[in-house]
This record gives sequence, structure tokens and C-alpha cells, in this order.
Amino acid sequence: MKSLKNKIDWKKISGLIPAIIQDASSGGVLMLGYMDKEALAKTEKTGVVWFYSRTKQRLWKKGETSGNTLRVKDIKLDCDSDALLVKATPAGPTCHTGDVSCFNEEAPRDEIRELFSTIERRKKELPGGSYTTTLFKAGLDRMAFKLAEESLEVIQAATKETEQRLIEETTDLLFHLFVLLVAKKVDLGMIEKEMRKRANSKDSTRRRKG
Repeated sequence: MKSLKNKIDWKKISGLIPAIIQDASSGGVLMLGYMDKEALAKTEKTGVVWFYSRTKQRLWKKGETSGNTLRVKDIKLDCDSDALLVKATPAGPTCHTGDVSCFNEEAPRDEIRELFSTIERRKKELPGGSYTTTLFKAGLDRMAFKLAEESLEVIQAATKETEQRLIEETTDLLFHLFVLLVAKKVDLGMIEKEMRKRANSKDSTRRRKG
């Protein structure tokens, strides 16, 4: 992640830049905070969100007492270079009241991204008793075998079984595909970028060779 602090006119904004925090999975707005140059630098360096407290007049890490930290996925500067959009994965409720959002609304659910984020956490933590953990420990060959197996089960369901079985087998296939992607350090953003590139290409409807 490239540093943004040198692209900001800190004098223009009196040393503090508003930072909108957005759930990286659901797209819901979680909170608004303020960063000074040091808070932004610590956020970029540590990968978790830091703010500058205007009341306490000091830096503070979101979740430093509650444990409900915000893991940074991406940071963007707006067109006027005077506001930040921080996409993050929350470790728990963002608001001190216990609500998901400081704006007193439930963030929209995105089950696909939530599943992907859960698999990413499993890879980092490798909790005991988790099927996902066993796949990561078994290695790439086992993951590829399971993906091939699940693909065949989707075909079987599509050609010979019920719609419900097709839905169930497709869900299993997506899970095993996501495990393989996480193991290879490919995230959903990379897939979406490729999809947008193909959608915008004049040749997007042509059959691709190889």
C-alpha cells in the first residue's frame, strides 16, 4: 500500500483529515473518524485503523480497549485530497454502543464476501477442529483435488438431481474455490478487477483460448 500522507495538503485541512470507514465485505458505512499525519502513517504501517482523538488530543487505535479493531483492506483519497475512504474488516461491532455501525443501522449483508473473509481468518489463525484448517494444512494438491471433486458434484446435481441439490453443491464448490484462492493469495478484488476488464473489452464476449 503506497503512502498517501504526502499527497494531502495538511494545512488546508488544519492537520486533520476525515476518514470514512466502510465495511470491506458489505459496503456498509461503519463510522467517521479523523486522522492526522501520524495516525495515517500508523494505519498504513500496521494495517489497522488509527485515529487522532480531538477530545483526548492523542492518537488512538480503534478497538484498543474493546478489541473491536478495523483491519485495513484499502485506503483511497477523494478527488479534492481532503477526505479518506478506508475499506476495512471489523473484528466486532464498530460502535461503542455495540451496534454494527455508528450510524445506528445494520450494514447490508454480503454472504459471499463474508465467507471469503472467514476463510482468510481461518488461514491466519488455523483454529483446531476447523475443516478449513485441515484443508490449509493438507496443502495445495488436496485443495485442488477437493475442488475437482466438488465440480463433478455440481455437474451431477445439474444433470440428474434437484434444483436444491444444485444450490447446495454450488455452495460447496464456491467454498473450496475460495480456500484455494486464499491459499494462493488471490483476493476477490483481483477477480473483480479482471471481470471489469473483460466487461469493458470489445473482445469480452469472444471465447478465450488457453
